[in-house]
Amino acid sequence: MAKTELSIEFFPPQTPEGAEKLRATHARLAALEPAFFSVTYGAGGSTRERTFATVREIAATGSEAAPHLSCIGSSRDDIRNILREYADAGIRRVVALRGDLPSGVGASGEFRYANELVDFIRSETGDRFFIEVAAYPEWHPQARSARDDLLAFKRKVDAGANSAITQYFYNLDAYLHFVAEARALGIRIPIVPGIMPITSFNKLARFSDACGAEIPRWMRKKFEGFGDDTDSVQAFGLDVVTELCEKLLAAGAPGLHFYSMNQAGPTMEICRRLGLAV
Repeated sequence: MAKTELSIEFFPPQTPEGAEKLRATHARLAALEPAFFSVTYGAGGSTRERTFATVREIAATGSEAAPHLSCIGSSRDDIRNILREYADAGIRRVVALRGDLPSGVGASGEFRYANELVDFIRSETGDRFFIEVAAYPEWHPQARSARDDLLAFKRKVDAGANSAITQYFYNLDAYLHFVAEARALGIRIPIVPGIMPITSFNKLARFSDACGAEIPRWMRKKFEGFGDDTDSVQAFGLDVVTELCEKLLAAGAPGLHFYSMNQAGPTMEICRRLGLAV
């Protein structure tokens, strides 16, 4: 049986203490031998230096690092310079996103959509970078319709994306339906499901409301029933996410991308239960 390909997302730490914690987290998760660790990029490039520093540190350990690169609020010269920095550092993979404008900023820069960024990366660097893009099984919250969102995804693929990582979800059918519709449009790149371990229901609910990821009603009711019983919340969260991963892999998902939130424990435990970690 082929090994399940894993990838793991970090965000750049803001403090020396956070950086030290992330080093320990990376060291533990590296034992899973993921294909790459991605590193997020703040709205309007607000974490550019911290993202690059985190990427360089991960790469220096021998792990493949994939920086997020968002284009909203950036000029072509900005992106060209960042790509040159990453190429000079030996980075081979990027996650190309539209991104969000920082609060209070009105202008969007020279790019409007992620497909324009993908096209620019290809025109500037050819096949130098393996390009990951985002996909939304439950549709992007700003999309006018499900069809529009699917066609936006296709434009990113047609512009030269190599693979896609989805927004996290807990509805298996949403992912399977999205993949089927993408395949019907002729999209053949891997569509890797994004997995969000659950350690706090309140935090998950706030995050999900903001990004448009649905928490099924039965899950919400179950979590609400636990109240402040953190141990029960975390135990149920592990069960739910492990079962989702099992079903995804059984259905032929090409891998799993974990949104680690810079924590090692939940991702390690889910992978242990899946037989992907010792």
